[in-house]
Amino acid sequence: MTVENIKAFLDACYQAKRIRELLPALPKGVTPAYIHYLDVIETLEKRGVRVKVSDISDALNIPRPGVTRTVKEMQDKGYLQKDASAEDGRVTYLTVTERGRALSQTHNDRFFADLAPLLAGISDDDAACAVRTIEQIYKIMSERRATYDHD
Repeated sequence: MTVENIKAFLDACYQAKRIRELLPALPKGVTPAYIHYLDVIETLEKRGVRVKVSDISDALNIPRPGVTRTVKEMQDKGYLQKDASAEDGRVTYLTVTERGRALSQTHNDRFFADLAPLLAGISDDDAACAVRTIEQIYKIMSERRATYDHD
């Protein structure tokens, strides 16, 4: 990648961050992370996974303490439920409550379903390529930052 393309790509990443800021307002006390976590949990559940905090942490590449804190907030507000494993009481599984499903469904119907036809001109292949590219550059930049932190 040329220096010019690297700069253009990083500019596009800044725009991508700004796109997230254009998402519709959420109900009072609900953060974008709640929607993201609900999406991850529901996706993993569809694959038959009994979801733990570590699964969300791994899926989103976020440190576990931050995930634990947000999960606690979501549980306190009635969006998630925590259940201890019958086999090992140290293991806790997360499930989305009816309130959490309603929040997720409302957000998905209200925004993403309305947005889909507007984005019909972008192919799934192009979107997947963009996602792969961002993930790959994020990985490289994260690894590179680790070397900067040791200098």
